[in-house]
Amino acid sequence: MPNIAGSSSRGSAGPVERISRIGRLIERSGAANEALGQLVPEVVDKLHEERLFRMLLPRAYGGEEIDPVTWFGAMEALAKLDASTAWCVGQINGCALAASALAPDVVHEVWGEPHGVLSWGPPKTARADEVDGGHRLTGEWTLSSGSRHATWLGLMAPVFDRSGAPLPSAGAGIRIFLAPASGAEWVDNWDAVGLKATNSGGYRFKDQFVPEGYSVSRNYLPEVRLAGPLYKFPLNSLFAIGFSAVALGIARSMLDAIIALAKEKRPWLAKQSLLESHLVQFQIGEAEARLRSARSYVETTAGEVWRSVVASGELTTPQRIDIRMAATFAIHEASAVADAAWQIAGANAIFASGPFERRLRDIRTVM
Repeated sequence: MPNIAGSSSRGSAGPVERISRIGRLIERSGAANEALGQLVPEVVDKLHEERLFRMLLPRAYGGEEIDPVTWFGAMEALAKLDASTAWCVGQINGCALAASALAPDVVHEVWGEPHGVLSWGPPKTARADEVDGGHRLTGEWTLSSGSRHATWLGLMAPVFDRSGAPLPSAGAGIRIFLAPASGAEWVDNWDAVGLKATNSGGYRFKDQFVPEGYSVSRNYLPEVRLAGPLYKFPLNSLFAIGFSAVALGIARSMLDAIIALAKEKRPWLAKQSLLESHLVQFQIGEAEARLRSARSYVETTAGEVWRSVVASGELTTPQRIDIRMAATFAIHEASAVADAAWQIAGANAIFASGPFERRLRDIRTVM
């Protein structure tokens, strides 16, 4: 196997512990990230230093190849600090799964330097034409979270043969082609309500040659070259676990903030503090129960499915449905908890300098 740069371990610390090392930086950088429209360089550097962009990269190539439960915990821990940071880390790690279906020399070129990062998004318009030695790509892609920190970009496109006829859309007909980010024309069209620092904008390529071997099927599983159980999971299953953790992490921080506020706030002319209000006590208790149950649902499901896949070497369709159902339920429950925290906070919630406003916009964007 090739020697991948940055493959030395940061001791025995797991991802959540390593996140805690840089937690204060990530949390205090949230507003600066949003003002810049992408993660500030200091945060990006620390994410690389703590190897948080390589959690799902195969161990054979210097990555961590963590299990889905650890993945869930790491993404939740990041989201409690800053949702845009978590979302970028989630997208970039999801794209790193593609390394399991690429030849070692291609993996070395993409991830071989310490800050090697791959990001992609769906096409607006795109086609890949077969030519000698590979394909030529022209198109525009969008919703590529973290792409401004990427060294390589994925160009998802239908494939056309030399006669100009499209290949079947299933299987090899839709592929993700890899090209150096230096050749992109950036499209600054990310004008969303929340997750502003993900800069999930677009990029264009025109007549870009991609050599044979520098692509994977959108459904990468049939092309996987490694035996590990992590690479039995499709992209969507691990994205679902990670992005539900983002919603739960946001909601956790909002609920913690409203509990802290309730201890000190007495509404104008009110006879009771928030802490003394039976209604507020009920609302917080209900929100806590919803959040804990939703979190447990995802974590338990991910753990049960993981143990089954380790034992059997197979991920079944019902198990994929279980993951998607738990993740979707958790996102909706997290949104309900965020709404409750916002309502309890009252006028305190509306200020951009507070702990509620940006997080509510972020969770709305996750939805």
